[in-house]
Amino acid sequence: MTRRSFLKTATAGLAANAAAGIAAPAQTERLGLTIWSYSHRWKQRRPDAPKPGWRNALDVLDHCHDLGAGCLQIGVRDWTNDFIGQVRNKRESLGVSLEGQVGLPRNDSNLARFESELRAAKEAGATILRTVCLGSRRYETFKSIDEWKRFIRDSRQALERAEPVLDRMRLKLAVENHKDWRIDEHLDLLKHLDSEWIGVNLDFGNNISLLEHPHDVAEALAPFVITTHVKDMALAEHDDGFLLSEVPLGDGILDMKRMMSACTKANPSVWFNLEMITRNPLRVPVFLNSYWHTMNRLPASDLARTLKLAKAGNANSLPTITNRNEVGRLEFEETNVRRSFAFAREELGFV
Repeated sequence: MTRRSFLKTATAGLAANAAAGIAAPAQTERLGLTIWSYSHRWKQRRPDAPKPGWRNALDVLDHCHDLGAGCLQIGVRDWTNDFIGQVRNKRESLGVSLEGQVGLPRNDSNLARFESELRAAKEAGATILRTVCLGSRRYETFKSIDEWKRFIRDSRQALERAEPVLDRMRLKLAVENHKDWRIDEHLDLLKHLDSEWIGVNLDFGNNISLLEHPHDVAEALAPFVITTHVKDMALAEHDDGFLLSEVPLGDGILDMKRMMSACTKANPSVWFNLEMITRNPLRVPVFLNSYWHTMNRLPASDLARTLKLAKAGNANSLPTITNRNEVGRLEFEETNVRRSFAFAREELGFV
């Protein structure tokens, strides 16, 4: 699908939503939130914890309201009809938009599950769903170029399987750049599919691990952007390559305004959803042969540019959770999210 035709259908979708009484998200007013910004609290199940874990999406919606978040992106698996109604009523009463997260139908037997999740999301009020082709990291997963080629084939087939369901239900599916696709590969995938219903969930930082600069990624993928994972990133040198961390907005190397501008220019209705993952730095082992199994033809300049960014960083300044207990991790996570929301209000024009 061409950029022009994709944007034309996106605009048509907004008009259809307006006719159906679904307001276009006011993305310039409030920052959204992905559930992975609270990976520790979401997994917390101790009722006696200082910050008790959330039972379900209803609790997260209440927290979104407390934060001032305008949108929640969250998984919709196993939602019952009764729960779908509760989510719809809760988010409407709080004024919080919803985006779903779903797994792709990897084979024909997955189609019923996929359609059920799409239906749940739609009935709860979502028109956009995020997915990934790879749940792990490319450079840690594939041991040969043949394995990588099979992954490309399987990903195309899964999305081809999903497309007629999306078309019938008139829902948008946003494929994240999840440390799998480089720019040209992601664009090739979209052009192969040529669908008005399939675009991009632009993650602001993931492609650093594939030696691409985030600003280049944003500007190349923006014409197909449906939704986003907003984050700031920091790097530092490591014996095996470099370390990569999400950091609170404003603490990293990204030009947030530039990247957001690229997105809104292409899609004025796009939501900016914070994904501030609190964890130890990720090791990106570019000095090991195993890293290059599927990327042995990259320009040396891409590696040099990324290593220069890492050289300018400081490993001691990267956030870590190793020496924090359970309570400390929960508190650190909350602090990182709230600092990011404060920066978004003070520096990026959100309210």
